[in-house]
Amino acid sequence: MGLGFTGFAYGQATTGNIFGTAPAGAGETVVVKGANGTAREVTVGADGRYSVSGLPVGRYSVSLQKGGQVLASQDNVTVTPGGGTSVPFAAASATNAQNLGAVQVVASALPAIDVTSVNSSTIITAADLAKLPVQRSAESIALLAPGTASGSNYFTGPGNHSLVSFGGSSVTENAYYVNGYNTGEPYKNLGGFQLPYGAIDQQETLTGGYNAKYGRSDGGVINQIGKRGTNEWHFGAQVAWEPRFLEWNPVNNYYGHPAVPASTSQVNYALENPALAGTLHQYRNDNKKWETIYSAYVGGPLIKDKLFMFLAAETTKTQSNNVELASAAKVQYNTDKDTKFYGKLDWNITENNVLELTALKNRSSLGAGSTYNFDYSTLKSGAFSTNNDVTKDNAQFYVGHFTSYITDAATLSILYGKGKFQDPTVYARSADSALPFISRPYNEDPTLLPPGTGPNGINNGQPNTSWLSSSASNGTHGLRVDFDYKLGDHDLAVGIDNMSYKARNQGPNQQNPFNPALNYYWRYLPGTVVEKREIGWQTSMTMNQKAYYLQDTWQVTSNVLLEVGVRNDHFTNYNDVGQAFVDEKNQWEPRIGASWDVNGDSSFKVYGNVGRYYLALPDNAAERAANISTYLTTDYSYTGIDPATGVPTGLTALGPTTSPDGEKGVPKDPKEVTARNLKPEYLDEFIAGFDKKLNDNWNYGAKAMWRDLKTAIDDECSPGHIATKMAAQGVDPATTSPGGAYYDSLYGASYCRLINPGQTNTMFVKSADTTHPDLLVSMTQQDWGYQQGVKRKIGSLDLYLEHPFDGKWQGRVDYTYTRGFGNTEGQVRSDFGQADVSKTEDWDSWQLMDGANGELANVRKHQLRFRGAYQITPEWLVSGTLLVQSGYPQECLGYYGPGGSGKAYYGPGKPGDPSGYNNYGSGNYHWCHGVRMPAGTVGHTPWTKLLNLGVHYSPAFAEHKLGFNLDVFNVLNEQKAVQTDPTGESAYNRTTNTIGINNSYGDGIFFEPPRAVRLSVTYDY
Repeated sequence: MGLGFTGFAYGQATTGNIFGTAPAGAGETVVVKGANGTAREVTVGADGRYSVSGLPVGRYSVSLQKGGQVLASQDNVTVTPGGGTSVPFAAASATNAQNLGAVQVVASALPAIDVTSVNSSTIITAADLAKLPVQRSAESIALLAPGTASGSNYFTGPGNHSLVSFGGSSVTENAYYVNGYNTGEPYKNLGGFQLPYGAIDQQETLTGGYNAKYGRSDGGVINQIGKRGTNEWHFGAQVAWEPRFLEWNPVNNYYGHPAVPASTSQVNYALENPALAGTLHQYRNDNKKWETIYSAYVGGPLIKDKLFMFLAAETTKTQSNNVELASAAKVQYNTDKDTKFYGKLDWNITENNVLELTALKNRSSLGAGSTYNFDYSTLKSGAFSTNNDVTKDNAQFYVGHFTSYITDAATLSILYGKGKFQDPTVYARSADSALPFISRPYNEDPTLLPPGTGPNGINNGQPNTSWLSSSASNGTHGLRVDFDYKLGDHDLAVGIDNMSYKARNQGPNQQNPFNPALNYYWRYLPGTVVEKREIGWQTSMTMNQKAYYLQDTWQVTSNVLLEVGVRNDHFTNYNDVGQAFVDEKNQWEPRIGASWDVNGDSSFKVYGNVGRYYLALPDNAAERAANISTYLTTDYSYTGIDPATGVPTGLTALGPTTSPDGEKGVPKDPKEVTARNLKPEYLDEFIAGFDKKLNDNWNYGAKAMWRDLKTAIDDECSPGHIATKMAAQGVDPATTSPGGAYYDSLYGASYCRLINPGQTNTMFVKSADTTHPDLLVSMTQQDWGYQQGVKRKIGSLDLYLEHPFDGKWQGRVDYTYTRGFGNTEGQVRSDFGQADVSKTEDWDSWQLMDGANGELANVRKHQLRFRGAYQITPEWLVSGTLLVQSGYPQECLGYYGPGGSGKAYYGPGKPGDPSGYNNYGSGNYHWCHGVRMPAGTVGHTPWTKLLNLGVHYSPAFAEHKLGFNLDVFNVLNEQKAVQTDPTGESAYNRTTNTIGINNSYGDGIFFEPPRAVRLSVTYDY
């Protein structure tokens, strides 16, 4: 069988293709009909091949006809997004051409391998979701795909869903689509909005290799296709319940007894607070949740064969307890509510013109409830403290998609969509609302505390360090136009892909709404020192992303397909007054893929792919980098502590107010905040693999992937290096005193500038007066002091064995081996949860990067996956999923450099002194106890084994339309730590002139969830 002509697409694809062979004879046609009214007829070519492209995802009947007579047919042919489905009627031959009446469908118990695909994707259908015990989120479905890993729980997306890393990239480097429109979280690109679970027709999880039509991701793509109405009316409903009494107790978390590594140069280290060792760090036994989900749908024809509708709604109510850390001594009783609505209209205007309208709404309310005091001596809740703050996340999308099959050779597709988002936080007023937040009360001087105060010190009920706006909002709109034309053995495509973003009142505000005079919080340090922190950068910004592409899918021979394309992206980011501070043009992205149908019968495919993928900066890039921001710190000694509020008294300033990154609350010049020759982040990807039929029941295959991050964007915060370079070129940056020609430019609004680490960056330095010219200063990697540039290299090998569903059972097992090395995770920092996208602490100074070259946070060396289902009888089905993986690379972060006990590690001043190199503090450098410690050198978290099982009963007396389901998650009840505290050293103690060991170093931060049970009842008519 030949490959056939495909015209396929990936990533945002909402359509697929059917292709195959038939006896070559005059007047033959292939007719494809769908339950959604779609009807297409194409002529079989002289070579016996045919292809029907641009078919909406769904099920079809395919028939070979001549003169109106059906010669052969096949029903229930499934079309997947961006894929090709083979329906061969017979091998093309002169004999068959003379005997058309004898043609029969070539049927197989095993679906043919898709030889038209050169990408790496996993497609999970609604039928799969009905069988498998999977949590109800797009990310949980995505974790069924090889090459994916759960991101750090520091980062969550809409609906409070945990996020996913693809191929070792950071969690902000992915793209989300629903029915072809980008539904990614619009501000930081942390996750995306998704369909009601029961409205998912298919989810494509794309882990690499997509063609030039799609971009803006160097991680992965989650592409959801929603259900649509057909010529038959269908409706259904579901109730799902995860009861509290069927959830096992989460494990408690105790302070450990962290010790100094044997290789340390320190000799007299001691725990920061020895009284905490072995005590309860967090009581977690009662931190349970219980959840109820109601969903319903209806779909059918408004006008048969012409106009169809589908509506679905889902509401999830989750209640939970959260006993906070012992230092906070509070317990929260929370109620979260998440409601989704999905509506779709499909209008077959004519046989060749189709209009699709999609509406998607999501209303989320997180954290409603109350907070009470918690007594860690009795492990009981106490007096009411405050009502909880409520975080809202309301989104709505409207998408129109017009497709015109102009001729059998020409297809035009136009998609336009808009998204509106409101994400305010509603703060509750309480007795402590007007008080400042108290950080690290366990460092309060015990000699100043009342008798009987425990080792965790005195705190109050203020939960906030800063404040978010009640009018925070975002908006997006996008236009995509694609034109495909088949010319001989070529399928030529050209198109545009444009998106615009607008954000308003995003980020934290330093001013307390209940006490306008309060714009700070207190952070206790060891000894009698307390730090005052003033933080805030609430702001607005916009962003445009434009692209065009050219693509040729060339049928080189009957069984060799070559895909050659090029994409050009243009990204522009604007500050709060509409000035562009990033403008990246002419990002040329070549994409080349090939597929070889070795045996010519879709039984053995060898394929490969090479491509370049660019990633835009999200809207969030303007926050802190280009707009006004404030981050001020002042150290004080204190002589007393308020016994009711924990607020220090008797304050004496120990030095001037400083800013770690020079954020002093004044406007920034857009020319100065980015390198003038800034390049966007991109990686190069290489894939090679094969898929092969083992026999009529099994497929197997292997795939190797290599990803190399070539360029990244992050900020440096070392203006002194620019001044040094200027001085070396004969320019005095300060003209002997602060306030001189260039001093204010270097040290004024912000120390930090966006650069390409490791590249030569041209920095704009503005003169402070009219007698000196503005300058362009060329900064090499050596000028910044970096030992190396950006490095993130990840290679993987996946081996799989699959038994597709044959009416009785299905199963697939994957083993993935991955190795990753580098000095940057990507746009965020998972180890301590820094979500300043492309503005992390990485690259702020060369000292912060010394020792950064090690293992990568999102790489798991070994992964074993299994998913399967077995139909015991027509009424009973059992299913399961298993994910076994090696652990997270652990770290020990501390002060920079080797040094001796109680002395400066490097440079002037003591650790923590802004005049030295350690102004970022004790938990930020890849040095610990005087030893350089790259990630992974201190070990890994334990291996984890997550087993989920399901039992499904659909009784015959209800014609199998009624279903009773039992799903058990984490059957083994394994609750190992999946991430631990990386901070190895405590803050420098000015009183004793020593540095201690952080009490919580190595303690679990996030754990596997305990065993839980979900009961559900479904009815589908």
